[in-house]
Amino acid sequence: MDAPAETYQQGFHRRWGHLRRARVRALAWLLDAPDLLDAQDPLWAGRIASLGPVTPEVAAWLARLDHDPAALDAALGGKIYTRLGLYAEKLLAFYFAQQGRLVAHGLQVRASANDTVGEFDFLLEDGPDAVEHIEFATKFYLLDGEAGQEQDWQLSALVGPNLADSLGLKMRKVFERQLSLGGHPAAQALLPRPVARARALVKGWLFYPSGSWPAMRGIAAGHCRGFWCALEEIDALAGEEFLILPRLQWLAPFRAASAVWMLNRAQLHAELSAQFETSSTPVLVAVVRHTPGKIEEIERGFIVPNDWRERAAARRMVKTV
Repeated sequence: MDAPAETYQQGFHRRWGHLRRARVRALAWLLDAPDLLDAQDPLWAGRIASLGPVTPEVAAWLARLDHDPAALDAALGGKIYTRLGLYAEKLLAFYFAQQGRLVAHGLQVRASANDTVGEFDFLLEDGPDAVEHIEFATKFYLLDGEAGQEQDWQLSALVGPNLADSLGLKMRKVFERQLSLGGHPAAQALLPRPVARARALVKGWLFYPSGSWPAMRGIAAGHCRGFWCALEEIDALAGEEFLILPRLQWLAPFRAASAVWMLNRAQLHAELSAQFETSSTPVLVAVVRHTPGKIEEIERGFIVPNDWRERAAARRMVKTV
């Protein structure tokens, strides 16, 4: 019998288990994680970027950074980040700068003082006469399994936990607006060199009901994945120990050397029941394994309020009106 395939969490712990600092582990995930989108799919018309495999030199640099994170800490500054996307951007900007590729990060384009046209996430070196525009996103989407089979339903059926957006809407905005920013007249005066190409770099996790997932056009086969279920379904979850993941720890699989407050199934149900009384926001939970000297994530998933499916259905009705 073939051995079961290694999960992403298992592989990450094997490759990066020596990294102790959360910021360095998050950066390692950004560099190591498979892309969310399949750059070779014709759907994306060659406009998806990839960082490629982590080289031995970069791996050694990450190990040194974990030993002495002063440069990373200085780059992030004393700000307490609440937006995961901004935190991920700052980490990636640090990497590009250390690699000598960063020309600009977060460069805003304004047609006038009160009219912001857009923002370049990253401008990177692309030869002596040009720069590359990289639009970066770190996204977490749940597959709404009842979304139907309408045209491009799969991308539209991958929805944010709060049902405010979808992968389809996000990529439409990126392709129709953000990647064309370099051609806007207001951008010309800001650009040090012309934009030779503009591409999207998308990292993240996708979450599926019942732990199964369909093959979807445009989605990379090896993407990071997890489960989602309603609160009333958590008795079916595998595992006995759980940890609610703070937002800034959504990137890399969780690992800690010291004890943290873990929950058993009954405690998890009680904690989430209390949270859902005042908030409809789904909660990301790690299934963890506790061994002497370490706690490691073995699986992750969103626990959603019991009415999430109904609210997802209402969202679909609004979208079709």
